[in-house]
Amino acid sequence: MQEKDNSLIFSGATPTKVMEDLQPLVNFQEEGISIEELKHMLEERLLPHLMKYNHPGFLSMFNDFPERGAQMGAELALEYNQGVTDWYVSPGGAMLEELCIKALCSLFRLDSGSDGTFMYSGTYANQEALYLALHWKAEQEGFDFAQEGFKGFESPERLVVLTSVDAHFSLKHAVRILGLGDKNLLTLEVDANRRIDIPLMQKTVEKLQENHDIFCVVATTGTTSTGSIDNVQQISEVCQRIGAWLHVDGAYGLAYCLVPEYRERYSGIEFANSVSWDPHKQFGIPIPNSILFVRRKEDFNRMALRSDYIYREGESVPSPGLKSPPSTRPFSALPLVTSIRFQGITKIHERLRSPLQAIESTYNTLKTDSEIELWNKPETGIICFRIKNEQISENQMNQFLKQVYEEVISSGEHSISFTKLGDKVVLRLVAITPTTAETLMKTVSYVKKKAKVIANKGVQS
Repeated sequence: MQEKDNSLIFSGATPTKVMEDLQPLVNFQEEGISIEELKHMLEERLLPHLMKYNHPGFLSMFNDFPERGAQMGAELALEYNQGVTDWYVSPGGAMLEELCIKALCSLFRLDSGSDGTFMYSGTYANQEALYLALHWKAEQEGFDFAQEGFKGFESPERLVVLTSVDAHFSLKHAVRILGLGDKNLLTLEVDANRRIDIPLMQKTVEKLQENHDIFCVVATTGTTSTGSIDNVQQISEVCQRIGAWLHVDGAYGLAYCLVPEYRERYSGIEFANSVSWDPHKQFGIPIPNSILFVRRKEDFNRMALRSDYIYREGESVPSPGLKSPPSTRPFSALPLVTSIRFQGITKIHERLRSPLQAIESTYNTLKTDSEIELWNKPETGIICFRIKNEQISENQMNQFLKQVYEEVISSGEHSISFTKLGDKVVLRLVAITPTTAETLMKTVSYVKKKAKVIANKGVQS
């Protein structure tokens, strides 16, 4: 159900107020309450504090309300509560996941030998990708990483992962969980539009190879800060030269390569060893819904674990659980399938194209706005900017922009976000759902109005 333009995105309440409202929900008692009473309690105490992602003023994060076709599939999946790890748990569920992955590989123009697996999130997809890269590196050195672990490497301290300074923080989770540590994740400098600087990368690689083993490079097709798209084609050439696994984090931005006129920006993803993608973002598929693709389906063999009661040796039935943990997983393929079938590819292109065009048009308008300082040329659906005001010194600017953000969010009328690029705080507009430049400019105007009020009052230290 589409919210009215004048409705609040959320209540704007403080954490203390939200806690007070929600406390009765968790006052568990011996006797239950009626469904009607429970529904009333949820509507009164919970719903006002939930974000309305379909509100036109919601321009802060990568979330979306369920698309109609996806919602139908999700409701059916909930009704039957299918686990889809194995044929014997759900024949239809396991088979549909396999068929859906095959169709997606074709849709994204991945290699005919590619494969994929549904994951709980892009974070877990990145973790598995780095594990596969480590396993592959071990194979190059003649041992089975699953059996010997890090002790199989002659000098495990030399192992490093390279990625952009703007890469997603989940890569830190990945190296930590794998037992590598933060020092084994090295960042590459970016160019003027926040993409990995290829000439600098090549120099860095040459220097690092003297004392390090670069087993994986992670490129990002749509960074979470600016939406910038790394040059995957050129990065893949570097990886091929040094013998490193190439993983592409496309959790946010990969979907846009389906739009014909944007396809060229993603040149080279077909050469990546692995690629992650989150359909729960632009596609509006209910969470959890993430996917990890690999270029060679046999790469998933490194994940396979067998047992006596499930995933038994010698069975040729579909078993999605052999390609990734966990051994219990939701029927994530169904809402994605029903969404794509309901909309059709043409309408999906339109859905994806709309926010890109709105962001580009807004960017062109703001280029001539004397009160706005732009910080990136949008390649996807994100604009980063600062508010200029003669009353605010450069030393105060970071705190000023944080206050602007807090004032906007607490109003409940518009939702933006902020990030840091280097040592500078910048505000962000993130367009995920179909929208217009006029709608985006309403939020920009609101932000400018709040900024003037704060500047006149003085920045709080």
